[in-house]
Amino acid sequence: MEYAALFIALACVFGFFMAWGVGANDVANAMGTSVGSRALTIKQAVFVAAIFEFAGAWLAGGEVTQTIRSGMLETGLLEGSPEVLVYGMLASLLAAGTWLLVASFFGWPVSTTHSIVGAIVGFAIVALGMEAVQWDRVGTIAMSWVVSPALAGVISFALFRSVQLLILDTQDPLVNARRFVPFYMFLAAFFTALITLLKGLKHMGLEFSMLESYVLAAAIGLLVTALGVVAIRRLHFEKVSDREFHFTNVEKVFGVLMVVTACAMAFAHGSNDVANAVGPLAAVVSVSQSGEVNAHTPMPMWILLLGGAGIVLGLVTYGHKVIATVGRNITQLTPSRGFAATLAAAMTVVLASGTGLPISTTHTLVGAILGVGLARGIAAINLGVVRTVFMSWIITLPAGALLSIIFFLIIRASFS
Repeated sequence: MEYAALFIALACVFGFFMAWGVGANDVANAMGTSVGSRALTIKQAVFVAAIFEFAGAWLAGGEVTQTIRSGMLETGLLEGSPEVLVYGMLASLLAAGTWLLVASFFGWPVSTTHSIVGAIVGFAIVALGMEAVQWDRVGTIAMSWVVSPALAGVISFALFRSVQLLILDTQDPLVNARRFVPFYMFLAAFFTALITLLKGLKHMGLEFSMLESYVLAAAIGLLVTALGVVAIRRLHFEKVSDREFHFTNVEKVFGVLMVVTACAMAFAHGSNDVANAVGPLAAVVSVSQSGEVNAHTPMPMWILLLGGAGIVLGLVTYGHKVIATVGRNITQLTPSRGFAATLAAAMTVVLASGTGLPISTTHTLVGAILGVGLARGIAAINLGVVRTVFMSWIITLPAGALLSIIFFLIIRASFS
């Protein structure tokens, strides 16, 4: 294909820009609750996210990526003109990255999945007409945008109610916290490990049987729990501090748990949302190298690494604004509340990542935070912030589509 090297170079730059936007905007979903509940400082959150986002993107990012690359379009319509797919994917990456830059500037936690799906749909309508879009696939993904926050909200509500019943509302909350928190740790580690082993490692050539996966996940869960128990035993409790806030020492125990769930959420997020940046990039590389449109091409490892690196850089350089919105402004978070929201969101995201459904981590986490808020009553939620967040969600899809159309027309005019 003519200009193949240039197309690949542009795709790498635009893909990295899009991954940067995912890090700057979306990683707040993984880290916002930890920072907002004061379980981690901003610097610690960035360090944890850098490791686990990157690991999730690299180890478990392959499944969802296939949906973003070939699940949105009737690729058969492009077989005679592969260059149109290249122009469209370049435009989509640039459009979604630009919108994420704008949203991050204002501190809006928007959906990176919305952004890239809107962008791909926008270019497809202009280039090929309405019939080129797989509307049933888009409809399934749109349904997940409603289902995922609702599911995460229900799970987080149930988790926090269990915390209230087993620990907070008992005669001796601190004793019960030290007794039950290790079980929650096991749950977080086991669940994340299990889905990763079952679904996430296929593109690395590692496949485990159901029994092997369960045994390995249980072993990882027990190891994490053992480390957590050691960390809890090393905590220093002061009876005096409980006078001002009855649960000060209990929240210290949950602070240890928050670190475990923050790692699980960062891993889950990396595995799901790296697809938004590297899916279109992989499509451009494949078409440029082969000169033909192929819906099923292997995902080169260097592309996942590039996406992971971009996500980490975005978080480090510009993630603080959205972290503040998610972590502090929707509802007041403590480590016990943050734990329930983060674990519920991680469970929902890892489940979706395992089934190849690109859900929005943003919607999932906001749904989970609302679930925790509702467990304390509607007055615990800042409805003004929630309204602004919902509005930014509605704008995202058409914004991605409109920007993509503009960039597609410019790129097509430049090369043809």
